[in-house]
Amino acid sequence: MTELETASLPSGYELISGFLSSADCRVICEELDQYKLPVGTGGIRNADKKFEAIYQLAHADKLQNVVKQYLTGKAQLVRAIVFNKTSDNNWLVSWHQDKTVSISARIDEPEWGPWSTKDGTLHVQAPLAVLNNMITMRIHLDPANADNGCLKVIPESHQQGLLSHIDIQRIVQLECTVLCEAAIGDALVMRPHLLHASSKAQNPSQRRVLHLEYSGYSLPKGINWA
Repeated sequence: MTELETASLPSGYELISGFLSSADCRVICEELDQYKLPVGTGGIRNADKKFEAIYQLAHADKLQNVVKQYLTGKAQLVRAIVFNKTSDNNWLVSWHQDKTVSISARIDEPEWGPWSTKDGTLHVQAPLAVLNNMITMRIHLDPANADNGCLKVIPESHQQGLLSHIDIQRIVQLECTVLCEAAIGDALVMRPHLLHASSKAQNPSQRRVLHLEYSGYSLPKGINWA
């Protein structure tokens, strides 16, 4: 772990209240309302390529100025996903780390892998050095709370590196968890490999979250974040 990480995000996460105005959130939601999410599908991948408002936000100075505080090197967008828990799409997510990134071509090195293709984009489990120089911004377009399945995290768990399923179960039994309740426009900043989970919504309506991942890691020449 670098000195920057220890100084800027020791718990692995923090909440920025009122990061986005209600009006800005409405602009994004109006565009999302034009997209019909298939039943049983919880997320929209490559959201920056499908929604102009999300593309503009993901590359705006307002957001870039925040994410660069947590990264070494130039901040680049890795992935953009919209999650929405509704009565038709209500799911739980068990405790896990986000270890996968999307890139334009394969990297022929043993620490990169396994590989997969999702929504036409190449995905791979990244090495720890890559994850340590990544940050996730989860921007809440609706209120998030215990009733509608908000995110819960285990503080400082990212400091334990890449974890096996057995390691994760052990940590979950031993450590305290925190519910990340948020209002419209609040942004949760977190390391991708911080242990996190969410429960099904008890009263599902809509719980939309814009999930943006950024990295300061320099990929090999000719390969880009996809």
